[in-house]
Amino acid sequence: MSHTQENDSFWGGIVKALGLVFGDIGTSPIYTLTVVFTLTKPTLGNVYGILSLVFWTMTILVTVEYAWLAMSLGRKGQGGEIVLREILIRMLKKGRLLAFAGFLSFLGVSLLLGDGVITPAISILSAVEGMLLIPALSGMKQGMLVGIAALIAFTLFFFQSRGTDRMAGIFGPVMAVYFLSLLVSGAVSISSMPGIVAAVSPHYAVEFFSNNGLSSFFVLSEVILCATGGEALYADMGHLGRKPIVRAWYFVFFALYLNYLGQGAFIIQHPDATNILFSMIRHQAPLLYIPFLLLTVMATIIASQAIISGVFSIVYQGITTRLMPLLKVDYTSSHIQSQIYIGAVNWMLMIAVIFVMFFFQKSQNLAAAYGMAVTGSMTITATMMILVFANTMKKWKVPIVVLVALLDLVYFVSTFSKIPHGAYWSIILAAIPFVTIMIWTRGQRALYHALKPLDLETFLLSFAQIFAKGRNIPGTALFFVKGLDVVPPYVVHCIIRSNIIYERNIFISIVRTDDPFGVECSHLPAVASGLEFFEIRAGYMEVIDIERQLHAHGIREKVIFYGIEDISTANPLWKVFATIKKLTPNFVQFNKLPASKLQGVVTRVEM
Repeated sequence: MSHTQENDSFWGGIVKALGLVFGDIGTSPIYTLTVVFTLTKPTLGNVYGILSLVFWTMTILVTVEYAWLAMSLGRKGQGGEIVLREILIRMLKKGRLLAFAGFLSFLGVSLLLGDGVITPAISILSAVEGMLLIPALSGMKQGMLVGIAALIAFTLFFFQSRGTDRMAGIFGPVMAVYFLSLLVSGAVSISSMPGIVAAVSPHYAVEFFSNNGLSSFFVLSEVILCATGGEALYADMGHLGRKPIVRAWYFVFFALYLNYLGQGAFIIQHPDATNILFSMIRHQAPLLYIPFLLLTVMATIIASQAIISGVFSIVYQGITTRLMPLLKVDYTSSHIQSQIYIGAVNWMLMIAVIFVMFFFQKSQNLAAAYGMAVTGSMTITATMMILVFANTMKKWKVPIVVLVALLDLVYFVSTFSKIPHGAYWSIILAAIPFVTIMIWTRGQRALYHALKPLDLETFLLSFAQIFAKGRNIPGTALFFVKGLDVVPPYVVHCIIRSNIIYERNIFISIVRTDDPFGVECSHLPAVASGLEFFEIRAGYMEVIDIERQLHAHGIREKVIFYGIEDISTANPLWKVFATIKKLTPNFVQFNKLPASKLQGVVTRVEM
């Protein structure tokens, strides 16, 4: 590799990371200090104390927790809470600790999905509010601003189904310009008060706590806004790999903190300023204000895009690891596997985002709902990392992660003060996926037991007798089964009771591995006379073309049988489970098999 190529990949990776990973945390300076200084008077001591807290929050909760610790834990380059769960499943095998880890991962995933509603709403709304500082638009009513923000959100969600493949190329350069403008504006503001740089010292944070008592603890619930989006470093690791994200983070950290210092210097000199970042830019360069505002709106759209793509990825991981119901998935890129579109999730997310915008009206009000889901997710990630490191050779990392987890917990508890002011929406939004996951996973287990599958040995005896009669239908029939050791009731109904038996009968099982990618097929052509097994082992992020795999092994199907369960139950939980099953696509619809060859066999089940 030449030096130039190395440079290209080095800088190219950083620019891509800026566009795909750092949108959320990058838009935090738009609202963080504005919200903090509505609660706290911008006195010299308070500004220094807040800036010190911002520095150490970003250092410990993003750099240490995610860039250094979490990103050292991956599965084939993938990250996120579902990946941590897969690592723990391999380590712990069985027991209460594994059940606890599973519960934590369900909760963490649900909090992140809930956060996927609030983040685009607060980012877009806070950027649009910058229009009020344009003299000609200063009289614009809040309802009009919310309407513009909602229209931007609607447009963003509307174009999701087209894929972001073509647009992804400009995301990185736009975010690079955005971060550079934050860095430059921060540096210009610092030049008027160079002493502000001393705010990195932790003693200012300690002083802030001793001067403000209990109220300083509640301020933490707003300070945490500077670290929201930090979890994306780990969750998006699979898109680019660890190195480009960590390299980009050091630049992002420097740009963000320089901007926070600049905002601090500006608020000391202009204590009555509102919308601190926008006021600072307008004060520095009035002619550049509108271009900066447009750049900020673009940055918030890119940040929201990254979150929507992240939600699609989390849901897809949940579907393939059987944590969530099957949903219709479209693949919007022929060469980027992570580019997927899930219509049901897209429209539900859009409705929730626009509803939240109209409900809270102002980004300042939305900030009251923001932070609980993020700090909850950070605490869960740290707790799961403690379990992982305690079971590896890197036990020396456990005390470090314990300290990080305790800090996460302090921030999480501080957000409880926000519950009456709107943070209950974080709980409501996270509760929907959490309840769905719990009902779905338990329902699947209960359904499997209620179906009473037949053991393979008993089935083979009856199969051999019927096949030997020679009244077999010409061609090949496929039967989808969960595993190859037991036979589901619909297959027994088809073959044993109804004598629907073909010359070639192939049982197909799809097993999702705990690796993100890779497909392996194994074909057993002679399980019994006329019966074959075909197993596809695929990573949980893998998109499988079942027909292509079959054709590669010389299998040309005439008919495809699959089971449909008609659930009869008096249990209200199982009624919800049965409704979810009816509303969501079945296995064959999810895997896009040819409709003309499909035959669904209904089995009535008492649960």
